[in-house]
Amino acid sequence: MTEGKKGRRPLFWEGSAMTMPRKHRTRGIDNVLVDLGFDDAEELSVKAMLAMKLNAVLEAKGLTQARASKILGLPQPKISAIRNYKLRGISLERLMQALTLLGQHVRIVVSPSKGRSMARIDVAA
Repeated sequence: MTEGKKGRRPLFWEGSAMTMPRKHRTRGIDNVLVDLGFDDAEELSVKAMLAMKLNAVLEAKGLTQARASKILGLPQPKISAIRNYKLRGISLERLMQALTLLGQHVRIVVSPSKGRSMARIDVAA
């Protein structure tokens, strides 16, 4: 084994070539928030999808945070939180209500899980 430069992993001689040891990689699942260990990962993912759509509608309508606050009945700091995807203090219900107030149709469909796939929550916005 040969030491690499400061801050680098050690180098190994393998035959006539010098190699670096491979890092162990764990295959993640489809939700990065679950991979990061968030207990409420599914809920945060759904909130993020709804907030993304809400932000797109606010942009398309050219609404300021102050104007959106009046239309949606939310204080301006809550609008700012949504615009910046800080969604911990905002309920799913409130995000759905905000979308309907902006003329969007929100549909919730419940169906049985098929085959061996796990039951889950999907949002298409």
